[in-house]
Amino acid sequence: MKQGAETEQEQPSRVTIRDVAAQTGLSIATISRVLNGRANVAPDTRDRVLQAMGGLGRRAPRRRGAGVPKADNGVYVRCPYLLTDYFGLIVSAITEALDVHGMHAVVDAGESAWRRTDVLPTLTGWPQVTGAILILPPEPEGDLERLRDQGFPFVVVDPRTAPPRDVAAVSAANFAGARRLMSHLVELGHRRVGILGGPLTWMAMSDRLAGYHAPLVAVGAYPEADLLRTSTDPTVEAGRALAGDLLDRPDRPTALVAFNDKMAVGALQAAAERGLRVPEELSIAGFDDIDVSRATHPMLTTVRQPLGEMGRMAVSLLSRMLTGHELDALHVELATELVIRGSTGPALTRVS
Repeated sequence: MKQGAETEQEQPSRVTIRDVAAQTGLSIATISRVLNGRANVAPDTRDRVLQAMGGLGRRAPRRRGAGVPKADNGVYVRCPYLLTDYFGLIVSAITEALDVHGMHAVVDAGESAWRRTDVLPTLTGWPQVTGAILILPPEPEGDLERLRDQGFPFVVVDPRTAPPRDVAAVSAANFAGARRLMSHLVELGHRRVGILGGPLTWMAMSDRLAGYHAPLVAVGAYPEADLLRTSTDPTVEAGRALAGDLLDRPDRPTALVAFNDKMAVGALQAAAERGLRVPEELSIAGFDDIDVSRATHPMLTTVRQPLGEMGRMAVSLLSRMLTGHELDALHVELATELVIRGSTGPALTRVS
């Protein structure tokens, strides 16, 4: 996605609007409306244009004004969630890093942002922004692909699903982090481990499940499907309810691992309500290492995600895109770290 001042003649590999018109049989005016995100285009026509662009080459047609610096050096930061101690850390790091790079954030966050489901197709027409950073975007893959094909620079942070080809994305190494956490529990003798998970459709959840299973399989303890509980809203309340369900079983697990630290706090509450001592009778671990993990008793064993660095890396990638650099690594995974605290200990019955 180069944004230099070169003309189309100087960039023979760039597809022109006339190329797309010849390929599709549509008018130049129609193709222009698609590229500028106008609403008065039939969905099948829009798909036809974007498919033709993909077949003709990787470079999108140059929109009117492309290569000309915009008057305002803003970056649209979309986070359609409450800016809590997870998302807030990412957004804060992004805004600070943008300032270092001479840009500023146009933040769209919270419930109002969640309701704006049609914002991505309009971004190409926003004169105040030069690019975007999208945090855990709920939009379908097709919307991200269309934005990519329109030549608009953007980076996804913590993608909900596997990012499309040629879309820059930054995430944590969820598989490696989950594997290290489960290895820690296996070393302590745990074999029946309950999993308090987030939505199964999320890439982070599927990666962590694979990471949790690997150490168990390695010691011949095949993961038990009935020890998995999931929630579409991984909160303290969800963790408390799901943990309670597992702990009320006559063959309750000896350890619980949670999708995030908030669910782990809920699991601690469920254990306390049943008179179970942590970690003597039950080990509990979280994921993220947000502040709440150090405010519990005992403090939580957890997997530290580099939330701030995820935001800073996204800004770095976007800055390189805006200055015309090609990205050799589009999908970046940042290392996680196991943080062992007091909430995990040896299993009551150690298995050799």
